[in-house]
Amino acid sequence: MFPTVERRFWRSVAVAATGVLAAGLLAAPPAGADTAGPVMGRNFPDPDVVKVGRTYHAYATNGEAANIQHATSTDLVHWSPAETDPLPRLGDWAEPMRSLVWAPEVFANGHGFTMHYTARDRASGKQCIGVALSSSPDGPFLPTGKGPLVCPAEQGGAIDAASHTEDGRRYLLWKNDGNCCELATRIYLQPVSSDGTRTTGEPVALIGQDREWEGKLVEAPTLVRRDGRYVLFYSADFYGDHHYKTGYAVASRLTGPYVKATAPLMSTESFSGMVRGPGGQDVVTGPDGQDRILFHGWSHDGSERRFLYAADLGFADGRPVVRGSKVLHQAESARVHRAVVRDAAEALDGRAVGGIDHPDSFVEFSVFAASAGPHTLTVRYGNGSRDGADVPVPASHSLTVNGQAPADGRVDYPYTGWDNWQQASVPVSLRRGWNTVRLTKDDYYAELDSVEVA
Repeated sequence: MFPTVERRFWRSVAVAATGVLAAGLLAAPPAGADTAGPVMGRNFPDPDVVKVGRTYHAYATNGEAANIQHATSTDLVHWSPAETDPLPRLGDWAEPMRSLVWAPEVFANGHGFTMHYTARDRASGKQCIGVALSSSPDGPFLPTGKGPLVCPAEQGGAIDAASHTEDGRRYLLWKNDGNCCELATRIYLQPVSSDGTRTTGEPVALIGQDREWEGKLVEAPTLVRRDGRYVLFYSADFYGDHHYKTGYAVASRLTGPYVKATAPLMSTESFSGMVRGPGGQDVVTGPDGQDRILFHGWSHDGSERRFLYAADLGFADGRPVVRGSKVLHQAESARVHRAVVRDAAEALDGRAVGGIDHPDSFVEFSVFAASAGPHTLTVRYGNGSRDGADVPVPASHSLTVNGQAPADGRVDYPYTGWDNWQQASVPVSLRRGWNTVRLTKDDYYAELDSVEVA
């Protein structure tokens, strides 16, 4: 089904798991950047980012005194919130209810800037997508059109607009708001005019909710093309707590079919709770040419605010990897030399690698890093070793990364007993892109279930 390198990636990036160090969110940040937390410590949900000249403009769901929030940055780390509302007035079709103005999308249209926004439609009582235009990314954006741009009331309305261009044609992505009224949710792609003020064709459904981890909905689409593939990012599950998460699907054609990854790309668990409910994402290229993913996560202080986060984003053969969001690699899918894959009780996939008993026995993993620098390797192991007096003893594996030993050069495993899987973590330095991580027999004997990389 997939070329060899794609099969390798699917095996490696099968599951996002626990135990991330928050310091992995941004690689090589500007001096003074707080890599251990959000890049904007204020409520700024559903971020959308557009670059104009050297300045990044971010827009977000309503705030205390604005229909739409606006902030600017030159490095995606340090942000200056604007004092004025870029959308001071809604279209006449919309109820003047600031709390129901959501998820803006802004893009340059060749003559100025277009904003798509979500608001409550007076006629249907549903959330629908409207349009506003401005000569400046700072606004003011002035509503245009006699009614909403997209408003399928029979499907619960439409929210979460996103823009995509292909061969000079512009498309609008949106989600039918079916979860408002016990209906299914889907993400659609629909052709629109170059300025995004009118639809020019019928919508095509790309994905729906069909994974247990997605809860009752999919929403917040972002579409990019990398390495010849279309990558559709989306959010899922309940936005209002730590269950919110981000997934992705890939396709070889714009209209699909889109094949979803088997597990979330970002979740509270993949960030080990350091980011809660990551979602509402957007993708932008940083000033250094590195892709970044910007998204919101719930605050930890009980204030019920969604802060803005940024992380390095890489694409392994067209499939995304987010720095700081742990990725699990199964040992039985790695390169195994002079060892055996066996059925193993309580191992994550029911299998593990044992018999790492010879001086040249090793298990070698191919892991992908979104950006270069310090990362954390977490090994899930079992150690039932005993010495000649039948006393439990620790074991270890020697460690090399891209053929070189780190400072310590080993991973130590306290005694656990066989099939009692525990974790041991060590720092590693990875280069951007693919890396080779090898664990070789050292002291006594230990078995491997998996490794995780953040």
